[in-house]
Amino acid sequence: MTSSATPPFPEHLELSGEGLVLRDWREEDVPAMPALFDHPDIAYWTPIVSPFDDEAARNRLGTARRLRAEGTAVLLAITLDGVAPLGEVMLRRSSEGTELGYAVGPAHRGQGLAGRAVRVMAAYAFAELGADRVILELEAENAASVAVATATGFRLLGVPLIEGEEKGRPFALQTWALDRPGA
Repeated sequence: MTSSATPPFPEHLELSGEGLVLRDWREEDVPAMPALFDHPDIAYWTPIVSPFDDEAARNRLGTARRLRAEGTAVLLAITLDGVAPLGEVMLRRSSEGTELGYAVGPAHRGQGLAGRAVRVMAAYAFAELGADRVILELEAENAASVAVATATGFRLLGVPLIEGEEKGRPFALQTWALDRPGA
């Protein structure tokens, strides 16, 4: 839920920058989502359900809409042209702050999509939501995500690891932060 001090998420959201268009997931994206999310790397490093099939895609679309309406999170498709989804970027409000997350389909990796999407979403969080800091929570062993964090200017915070278990495996997340420019 959002408080009166927290700006609500808009009903529809489209962000452009860094050669990307980040936009709401749509019904017509459902057939493309399994190719993006049904991959061992995504199953291992993210909480996205696995296997990821058409039913999971429909559920993810419903979850994205529900989280937006609750004011908890925004999940946007990463596109180059506003049409074909290549991955997802997420902004989540939590007690720890404004968290970003991302997943890029295996066929679309190596193009800097995650880093560019993180920069666009962080700029939105600072300018439109008034966030003072955005965070990434990453496993140290996830070299690709650590590379995104460092390339986008995040710094590792000296805070305790976030430990838990997801999909039957233990994890320990580091917290990386990017502060509002000029803060």
